[in-house]
Amino acid sequence: MSSHIKHKVNRRSFLMGSMAVGAGLAASGLSSSVLAYSRISPLRFSGDIISMSALDLSAAIKGRAVSCVEVMTAYLAHIDRHNPAVNAIISRRDPDVLLAEAKEKDNDLHNRIYHGWMHGFPHAVKDLADVKALHTVAGSPIFKDHIAEQDSIFVEKIRASGAIFIGKTNVPEFGLGSQSYNSVFGATGSAYGPSKTAGGSSGGAASSLALKMVPVADGSDMMGSLRNPAAFNNIIGFRPSIGRVAGDDNFYQQLACLGPMGRNVADVAKLMSTMAGHDPRSPLSLQDDPQQFAMPLDKDMKGVRIGWLGDVKGYFPMEAGVLDLCQKSMSHFSDIGCHVEEAEIDYVMSDLWLSWKHLRHWWIEGRMGPLYDNPETRDMLKPEALWEIENGRKLSGSDVYRATKARADFYSAVARAFKSYDFLVIPTAQVFPFNKTIHWPKKIAGRTMDAYHRWMEIVIPGTMSGCPVINVPVGFNDKGLPMGVQIIGPMGRDFEVLQIAHAYEQAARWNVDYLPPLLKN
Repeated sequence: MSSHIKHKVNRRSFLMGSMAVGAGLAASGLSSSVLAYSRISPLRFSGDIISMSALDLSAAIKGRAVSCVEVMTAYLAHIDRHNPAVNAIISRRDPDVLLAEAKEKDNDLHNRIYHGWMHGFPHAVKDLADVKALHTVAGSPIFKDHIAEQDSIFVEKIRASGAIFIGKTNVPEFGLGSQSYNSVFGATGSAYGPSKTAGGSSGGAASSLALKMVPVADGSDMMGSLRNPAAFNNIIGFRPSIGRVAGDDNFYQQLACLGPMGRNVADVAKLMSTMAGHDPRSPLSLQDDPQQFAMPLDKDMKGVRIGWLGDVKGYFPMEAGVLDLCQKSMSHFSDIGCHVEEAEIDYVMSDLWLSWKHLRHWWIEGRMGPLYDNPETRDMLKPEALWEIENGRKLSGSDVYRATKARADFYSAVARAFKSYDFLVIPTAQVFPFNKTIHWPKKIAGRTMDAYHRWMEIVIPGTMSGCPVINVPVGFNDKGLPMGVQIIGPMGRDFEVLQIAHAYEQAARWNVDYLPPLLKN
């Protein structure tokens, strides 16, 4: 759960064969000008384009095996077919305009102008970040008419790499809650069960990825927002080290971060190479060369030490089946040569929860306080936002200091654990995707959840450590609902986390071989 919009009322970011393709487009209701742009050869089908990995699609565009217009045509038709079932992509732009922009990208290639590996990619940005001239609503009725005046920093980089922005991806109101519903656009469903939640706050991004409506996706993560929806949609979500991706929040923001999502680890790493990097507008952003993430991911994992945290000796309540499924996935680490053993972090988890709550209350109150103070906008805030703000106003400076100190102590405990293990692994969620009409689970395994985000407490260790964390899929329960585990690596060792995730992926293949049922129809 995260938010990368500025919470100031007056600020910008508050906030197939040609016949087959033609038939599909006509059925979807796309205009004749879209049809006119289609120049797909009789032997090529839109399914081939949609099914390509992001890296393969990039190579095909660069090598002019497919045109940007063909790519956009195929994706728009695919979105029209599948988005209504899950409500993942919102604020969509006019298809005629998008096809014209794709034509411009083809003209650039003809003139030997290549913008980067995302040249001609259809891309939808998470609706907590700004894309110039597009709506940034953040799921709030307060900002349903807000138009961004400029790009967020990472969006600038994606634009410079050649992407074409087709719209936004759905989120919970202000990114609060790991269930992507809001009163403006409604709820987003999981690709593996449209009646179930896609998770959040990057729920729209995850669901659209799993259904192949975009090649890659950006997200953000404060409380599992890159990880939980990835687990709920059988894809990869990567929360990098704090500072890896330049944000717009400068000094005070050290809980939430931005990161990439994809259908496979290699695509995620490539998008990481675009999003990462220092920017002088973000003084805490890291100076490391982001092109490290474009390097080959293959590495021998023999002897790598994996510490399995499980439910942390029963501290985290788990829905039946979650822990067993995650524990079985440890065999895939063994298959690639890792040594797996049970581990623990020498820290009281209940203390970490208290520290988390205080830091979160303080941060959200600081950002959203002006909306609370205005009676008109206060009435439009959901109860969870009011709860955060009101609790934030009860905190003293000493409370915030103690919470920060507790977080530092927890990081020290994690650093000690990394003396014994190369990576720590823990389930990504405590429940399987639940009905999207339910705002949040009130009980897990008989235990009452005392806050709207308590059911996702298991992602807090990754967030509070500041270390790089990636979700990898572990399979499905007997109802076909997906789950994942988090791989946590030492601070700054982001590329190594991607390498171990890539090796695991080759052995497990859950995200590679198991498509959503909607795509089989």
